Amino acid sequence: MWAPDHFLENFYKKLVPKVSRGYDRYWQANIKDLFEHLIGRFPSSQEHSLSPRIIEKTEKDDYLCLRIEITTVDILKSPIYVLIPKKNNNTKFPAVLALHGHGYGNKELVGLNQDGMENHGDPGIHKNCAIDLVRKGMVVVAPELIGFGDRKLTRDNKSDNQNQNSCFSIASQLLLMGKTLAGLRVFECKRIIDYMEKMDEVDAERIGCFGFSGGGLVAAFTSIVDQRIKATVLSGYTNTFKGSIMERNHCLDNYVPGLLQLGEMPELIGLISPRPLFIESGLNDTLFPINHVKEALRKITSIYESFNAVECLDYHFFDGKHEICGEKSYDWLYNTLLQNNNKSLGGVKNGK
Repeated sequence: MWAPDHFLENFYKKLVPKVSRGYDRYWQANIKDLFEHLIGRFPSSQEHSLSPRIIEKTEKDDYLCLRIEITTVDILKSPIYVLIPKKNNNTKFPAVLALHGHGYGNKELVGLNQDGMENHGDPGIHKNCAIDLVRKGMVVVAPELIGFGDRKLTRDNKSDNQNQNSCFSIASQLLLMGKTLAGLRVFECKRIIDYMEKMDEVDAERIGCFGFSGGGLVAAFTSIVDQRIKATVLSGYTNTFKGSIMERNHCLDNYVPGLLQLGEMPELIGLISPRPLFIESGLNDTLFPINHVKEALRKITSIYESFNAVECLDYHFFDGKHEICGEKSYDWLYNTLLQNNNKSLGGVKNGK
């Protein structure tokens, strides 16, 4: 047979580490260090000022919406939406880093069309997530991930296709430089958390992360390397590499050279343990199939059990497709951050 199918299948089986090893602090520390090396480190955030600058300010009935620009690395700047609840009893709010998936960028999270005008129609697969979260009582910081929306390469901005992105071009150039797009997005998220910690309205000990689809990858990877994230929601992402990313032609931002040598996706997500984690997935999601979500959840559960933290893991499988739900995850995130004692709302038995 000349087709490489069987070769790739056998190579995968031989390459991916089999879990005869124990999941403990030594495993976690060792894999985390290797993981950071593979995604690529960028210059220390201490070398550059954040230099925040307010671009827009909009008053809503129950929250304030700011658009702010900060410097992330070198000369690179990032626009972020910051939603702040108006109700205030002189205490700081829990906060959430909200990360969008593929589409036209962070405007999809805050109820705006691509042109910046309010979207009064179908909210799409992102479901105006940031608005729901701020109305729960959290400060929401929604960055524009590099490669999307206003952060596309200049040549890609000429396209009339609102879902056009620069992921492939940026990722391929970074790979030639020994870096990855995933690593750059993670680094920028760490810089945004630096900013969140300095906000007067934010309780720095109660910062969480919500990521959908490609933003779920960034949420997972950032939560792995940044302990300041106290609780994480992964929506429409948790799976196995074999059952999702390797099964079809996904965006190049999903591919990190050598990553499978550290473990399958569930083992990497398990590095977040023992911090609280919520997994949300549509039963009819064709990009990240539910049977592999369940397979991943079993593995993640075993890792949390090894850390005596299974009560910090929860999930919701909802009747939907590749989209945000929020029916259980929003409350879970808010309540978990309020508690901030590394004990979430029960174990995996609470899911559907």
